[in-house]
Amino acid sequence: MTAFFENGFTPLHAMILASALFAVVMVELGYMVFSSGEASKKRINRRMDAERDKGKVSQKHILTQLRKERGLNEDGSFIMPMKRLNRLITRSGLTLGLKKLGFFYLLYLIGINGAVLVYWQSIQASLIFFPLLSFGLPIMWLKRRAAKKTALFASQLPEAIDLITRSLKAGHPTAVAVTMVAREMPDPIGTEFGIVSDEVTYGSDLITALKNMHERVDLPDLSLLISSVSIQSTTGGNLREILEGLSSVIRDRAKMKLKIKAISAEGRMSALFLSAMPVMLFGALNFLLPHYYGEIWGESLLWKYMAILGTWLGMGNLIIMKMVSFKF
Repeated sequence: MTAFFENGFTPLHAMILASALFAVVMVELGYMVFSSGEASKKRINRRMDAERDKGKVSQKHILTQLRKERGLNEDGSFIMPMKRLNRLITRSGLTLGLKKLGFFYLLYLIGINGAVLVYWQSIQASLIFFPLLSFGLPIMWLKRRAAKKTALFASQLPEAIDLITRSLKAGHPTAVAVTMVAREMPDPIGTEFGIVSDEVTYGSDLITALKNMHERVDLPDLSLLISSVSIQSTTGGNLREILEGLSSVIRDRAKMKLKIKAISAEGRMSALFLSAMPVMLFGALNFLLPHYYGEIWGESLLWKYMAILGTWLGMGNLIIMKMVSFKF
């Protein structure tokens, strides 16, 4: 690690970094092209896909399979003792199951830390990057997947409520209306409502099944649906009219979020630019003038000053993000 700072950022390092970024970009591009084409041809959710083999297995077996794929027990409870991590894995929408996920995570640990050790040729560097690469990046990846799934679920929820409303208007009971969502809508909302329908079929009440779905999705708007159904089941009332108003409220909230996101775009871009500019300048100077910082790496006060600068930079970004972040 010390040798790296003494020799500077050489063209070889730049070529390796550029090759890695190019590979990531090409893989992502290929995935977007082929997956988007496949998604346009196949608008079926995972639960309906599993029902193709319903002649071979029971519906209850399909429900158990869907739960296990999401990291849950047969009864729908969390398996891992670390509930927050288990909840994050479930909300991310991964369908590998905990055993396969653990196996792939072990391969990732061996590969990424082995690459760091080979590249830096230093145990100290490997120990420094171990927490970030082993825990930080996987958690960030899971949170990003969970956020994307939740956003997609939120965009589908008004349409699902409208479908339930039309089904109720046609005279169907609430459980049948929920099943219509499971059959007609794609993932993620199709499979989630399908699990709700199966749980109701096998003895659970609708409110409990909806609350279980809220645990798997963690969407604030979903709590409004649960409250509406719960109030209607206890005090009575016209559920169709309640859901029509709820659909309008959720759509208005989504419009307001988009407006606020557009208004606060300047602040968010300023925070991103101010954060990236020092790193980009440092990388450019190291690439163009490898010995520019060569004489200061041995100074004892350098890392203290770097820590102070990093703290001030982080505080500035935190203040900017607080100014442009709004809770609903």
